[in-house]
Amino acid sequence: MTAPLFARISAEGIEPEHDAPAPDRLIAGDPKFRSWGTENGEDGLYAGIWEATPGKWRFEYTEWEFCHILSGVSVITEDGGEAYTVRAGDSFVLRPGLKGTWEVLETTRKEYVIKLPEAG
Repeated sequence: MTAPLFARISAEGIEPEHDAPAPDRLIAGDPKFRSWGTENGEDGLYAGIWEATPGKWRFEYTEWEFCHILSGVSVITEDGGEAYTVRAGDSFVLRPGLKGTWEVLETTRKEYVIKLPEAG
């Protein structure tokens, strides 16, 4: 059976995956991640819902990601650049090459669409 061509981004009926920042990237707290994937890698595309509990960690993006915050408050800080506070209703794009920190002040849940770089 092939997957439908229309897919809602929803956690309903999906068992979440559990994760956390790598220990060498952790700055503060004990953040835990849950994610519910609705697109899982076909053609380098991922989509779903991601949630993180309070804490702070370093990140480095090699992929392109669209985010829409559903709940919570986080601060995303670019290395050598601005700090952006994001909360429910905010949408933004994180581009390849972005490095910095993500700090969850209040448990944050977002919808995401990730496009991996082209192979080759």
